[in-house]
Amino acid sequence: MNKIAQKHISLLLERYPILEEVKEELLSAIDILKNCYSKDGKLLVAGNGGSAADAEHIVGELMKGFKLSRKSNSEFSRELQRVNPELSPALIKNLQGALPAIALSGHPALSTAYLNDCDPLIGFAQQVSGYGKKGDVFLGISTSGNSKNILYAATVAHAKGLKVVGLTGASESKLSKIADVCVRAPQTETYMIQELHLPIYHCWCLILEEYFFGEII
Repeated sequence: MNKIAQKHISLLLERYPILEEVKEELLSAIDILKNCYSKDGKLLVAGNGGSAADAEHIVGELMKGFKLSRKSNSEFSRELQRVNPELSPALIKNLQGALPAIALSGHPALSTAYLNDCDPLIGFAQQVSGYGKKGDVFLGISTSGNSKNILYAATVAHAKGLKVVGLTGASESKLSKIADVCVRAPQTETYMIQELHLPIYHCWCLILEEYFFGEII
């Protein structure tokens, strides 16, 4: 894992030298994510506005092939063939390995029902309470680091035994204080922070994909 992580982090820092100051946090966060997936955990991701779009983006990179094809393993392919010889060829050809991840912004019926019936700021926390298990990870994305619904969700995550990773801007924040690891992108303007968040989480996704689905040499 260290060689894979160092390779992708080095490329990230070559392209975005400004991120050198958060290198240790980048590595610490990937360790948390790797340990989660190594123990069959999942990632819960939440953000508001553009950060909600980032949450969906992250899930899209983890739940299917990103750079690698992630073909189904032979044991699973044989089981598909046993279960349904007619339908299995298409499944074997097209299914890709997945790293379980859920964007908490992606459930409009649940979120609007909760918004209508309860406190809208606790909507993400409700989902963490429902989905989260010990060993999972909650990734809270907030450019300010002070979004109250993210803080509520992070609090529930810790209470349920999840690790919390924060992705924020440069300023110290409530999220940076309570997260197990917080990567504070070294910008203070919202759009500039968001412009750094994308290469950060792309790097994480590349590392995880190569670690879990790369060829063993």
